[in-house]
Amino acid sequence: MTTTTTTAPRTNSPVAARVGWVLTALIAIFLIFDGVTKLLNVQAVKDATVDLGLREEMMPVVGIVLLVSLALYLLPRTAFLGAVLLTGYLGGAVLTNWRVDKPLFSTVLFAVYVGIVVWGALYLRDPKVRQVMSFVR
Repeated sequence: MTTTTTTAPRTNSPVAARVGWVLTALIAIFLIFDGVTKLLNVQAVKDATVDLGLREEMMPVVGIVLLVSLALYLLPRTAFLGAVLLTGYLGGAVLTNWRVDKPLFSTVLFAVYVGIVVWGALYLRDPKVRQVMSFVR
């Protein structure tokens, strides 16, 4: 006789959910600031863009992509899609900084650190994500 067990999504502890939402809020504040400065064509952002070898007229479009991805991440129904899109955005930031020989741990990998917090926050606040990532115990 064999028994089968099914794994239901782990329930979300209130503390884990709160920590997840606090981390989400911190990431959101940072990324909103980043996206808005790109949309407003702040001179320091233009200068940094040119230093990275990009055209400054790209910045408003990049800001829109970032803010749309962030909006999807903040909505519970589309949070997983938003996290995937933010991961792609942050991957582009890694490559952009790496190709112009920025410092590895402080600049190039900063986007990786942000991505880890994005996924960690989503993991803490969403039991469905924990079920998908059930290998993390």
